[in-house]
Amino acid sequence: MKKTLYFFFAFMLSLSIAMIAFADSAGKMDLKVGDEIYACACGDGCDCKTLSRAPGKCKCGMDLVKAKVVKVEGDMAYLQAEGWKEPRAFPTKGKYACACGEACKCNTISQQPGKCACGMEMKEVK
Repeated sequence: MKKTLYFFFAFMLSLSIAMIAFADSAGKMDLKVGDEIYACACGDGCDCKTLSRAPGKCKCGMDLVKAKVVKVEGDMAYLQAEGWKEPRAFPTKGKYACACGEACKCNTISQQPGKCACGMEMKEVK
C-alpha cells in the first residue's frame, strides 16, 4: 500500500512540474495582465501578429518591440508599447509556432509563416 501511495505522489508531482514547464503549449501563449512580451510593431494593417518571449524580428522583417499586456479577453491579448497611442489586439493562438524544441524559450507564435525569434522556421500548428 505504501509503495502505491509513493508512486501516486511521485506521478502527481511529475505531472504538476510538466504542466508548469509547458505552460505555453505550441501555438498558444498563456498571457496575463502585466506580462512583458515582444510583439510585431507594424500596426493594424499587418496580418502576421507575431508574439515572442524573446527579442527578434517578425515575419515582416521589422524588429519586435517590448510590450506590456494591459488586458486579456478570451484568445486576445491587448498590448501597449512605447510610441503606441492605444493598445493593440493580438491573438494568443498562433497559426504558426516556433519549431526549436523544448530547450528553446522564445515561444514565438504568428498568424503567418516565417522565422521565429531564434531564427528557425516556424511550423504550422495542427
